[in-house]
Amino acid sequence: MKKILYIGNQLAQKGKTASSIDTLGPLLEKEGYQLRYASSISNVSVRMLAMMHSTFRSRKWAEVVLIDTYSTKNFWFAIVISQLCKFLNLKYIPILHGGNLPARLDQNPKVMGIFLHNAHAVVSPSDYLGTAFAKAGYHNITIINNFIEIENYPFQERSILEPKLLWVRSFAEIYHPQMAVRVLHLLKEEYPKASLTMVGPEKDGALQSSKLLAQKLQVEVHFTGLLSKKQWIEISKDHSIFINTTHFDNLPVSLIEAMALGLPVVSTDVGGISYLIQHKVHGKLVPDGDVRAMVENIQDLMRHPKDVFTIITHARERSLNYSWKEVSQQWNALLAL
Repeated sequence: MKKILYIGNQLAQKGKTASSIDTLGPLLEKEGYQLRYASSISNVSVRMLAMMHSTFRSRKWAEVVLIDTYSTKNFWFAIVISQLCKFLNLKYIPILHGGNLPARLDQNPKVMGIFLHNAHAVVSPSDYLGTAFAKAGYHNITIINNFIEIENYPFQERSILEPKLLWVRSFAEIYHPQMAVRVLHLLKEEYPKASLTMVGPEKDGALQSSKLLAQKLQVEVHFTGLLSKKQWIEISKDHSIFINTTHFDNLPVSLIEAMALGLPVVSTDVGGISYLIQHKVHGKLVPDGDVRAMVENIQDLMRHPKDVFTIITHARERSLNYSWKEVSQQWNALLAL
């Protein structure tokens, strides 16, 4: 089997949300591939140097380099490593994650052109990014879905007598966690016993601002901090609705997880989310930042329990398309090239 160097932010052990390198890498190892990783160093600058060092050190060992590619400042990690791979004559495969990556086509067109044209292959975990890049003239995109190990997500048909909301994400401004607090505040006008649990680590100050907003609006929010998958799946059993408030997104694994668990999803309609969730079929979609629309859709779920059963059934069926059993075949086919 091939020897793979995986470049990404391997920070789950440092109290951060697990990313693709933390999940895909070990599963590829189970498939029989040999992997090296870079990097798990917290300091951004030192992590970049570690990525470069690992790439150079693996120049005669690695047969291909996987590069997690995001749309924020970590975008430049991918660019630097790709140029080093080209210099060292190493095949590299970018894995496009950032929901705002299409903006990079406008902001950095020449850089993106070099990055993608020199790649051995380019992977997108959603049709959203694949379509966006195809419109810009990039047709070497292979769609390989984000995935979950479906056997770890027991489906639960739950009653929603009260809106017990669950939010799972890193506390970053691009994920707009303050919207969840405002949704709870407005929802309590009709449902005084409504509750909200927010799971995830601090990233850029958004956790503190969410706590301050909850105090200002005088609503009680349960902030858990970072939890393991097993821990938040256990917590999900006591919740009735999953909400997603992000400004930008690609194809978030947390939504696939919620759908697999039988939690009806109400999400902002941004990025690639509409490629995963069809409104009123697999969940509910609302405009970005529209608190009142999210509240109204939650109220609609509360008032129509038969519709909830239909939605969560369709959502569970959709989530099966994102099981590792299915997705692993696509990775094996790509890596065999």
